[in-house]
Amino acid sequence: MRIIIVRHGDPNYERDCLTDLGRKQAEAAAVRLMDEGIEKIYSSCLGRAKETAEVFSEMSGIRPIYVLDFMREIRFGYGEALYESGNPWDEADKTATEGKDLLDPAWRELPFFKENAATQDVDLVCRETDNWMRELGYEREGHYYRCVKTDEQEHTVALFCHGGSGTAMLSRIFNLPFPYLCGIIRMPHTAITIIRMEKSKDSKIMPVLELACDARHIQNIEDDEDTE
Repeated sequence: MRIIIVRHGDPNYERDCLTDLGRKQAEAAAVRLMDEGIEKIYSSCLGRAKETAEVFSEMSGIRPIYVLDFMREIRFGYGEALYESGNPWDEADKTATEGKDLLDPAWRELPFFKENAATQDVDLVCRETDNWMRELGYEREGHYYRCVKTDEQEHTVALFCHGGSGTAMLSRIFNLPFPYLCGIIRMPHTAITIIRMEKSKDSKIMPVLELACDARHIQNIEDDEDTE
């Protein structure tokens, strides 16, 4: 099994849709994904991710698009003051600069994350990731997964989502603290990340990171935008 995680294209956050640039990025990503043998498409419920998924769906002819509500983008902030007190990526940089341990399993008690909406949403993604992986044929056992698929065929699925929820999913699959992943992984728009899972039935496995945050397919688009 291969799981391909794709971040959405450049967005208009207020309207929750793609910009013209985002549409071009989505088209470039769709072309890039055509050779990956994708059989099934999943998407966050938010418009910018669904639009990115739809571009690939139209190009590939793969339908329907299965919506995963839990993969909506995470929030960050407190109460009514969401998005006004920084974000997990800047906080990861700050924590590292201060010499604090981003691998600390008690990261939820760090000042920024304690009672932060981001922590609540990350925990939701982590719980639901295990349920989704079970549907794909991989049962969580401790830090690893057991393959419980009924066949040993190679299947590939694509999930179109967001930088925050995608990072949260990776933190669960690879057993790494969310702030640490925020520090070492940054997903440009339409970045492609690929996870490979052993397909042998009843094997207990560690997922393999085949590709991380690849956005080379939009390099020419970004260059063209810079020269206009």
